This record gives sequence, structure tokens and C-alpha cells, in this order.
Amino acid sequence: MAHIHIPRALAAIITGLPMHLEVEGASVAEVIAALDARWPGVAMRVCATPTTIREHINVFVDGERATTAMAVRPHSVVRIITAVSGG
Repeated sequence: MAHIHIPRALAAIITGLPMHLEVEGASVAEVIAALDARWPGVAMRVCATPTTIREHINVFVDGERATTAMAVRPHSVVRIITAVSGG
């Protein structure tokens, strides 16, 4: 199972979504689908379409910026990160 790190901002708006968990999935899209199946609303907040990640969200798999098609290995670390801005 992949190790998933969820940003506090996302965990705060999805009831019961932990910030650290493990899910199965062979790709980023499958991981997001698995999260959405357990916590509805995750996919619509992370993805603009079923095949694209929202502009202000970044997903990293084992430290490498990912697309929804990127492979996820059983012990990968997947981090979903929201954009930070400031002046």
C-alpha cells in the first residue's frame, strides 16, 4: 500500500479524512479514486478532470512531481500539496 500525505487544508474540509494514511493504487489516478471512494469529495478537490490535477494542487510520488498517469509502487510515498502564495 502506498503511504499518502494529505494537506491540512484538504483534511479540514473532508469529514474524517486523516492527514496520513495508506491506500492501494497502481497510479496516482487510482490512489485518488481510492481516496474518493472512502472520502467522497477528494477527487473533485484534487483533480480538474479525471485525468488532470488542479492548477493549484501538486502531487508528488517519491519526491517526483506527478500526473494522474504516474505509476505508484506498493511502498511509494504520495504527497498531495496545496499551493502557497504570499506577497
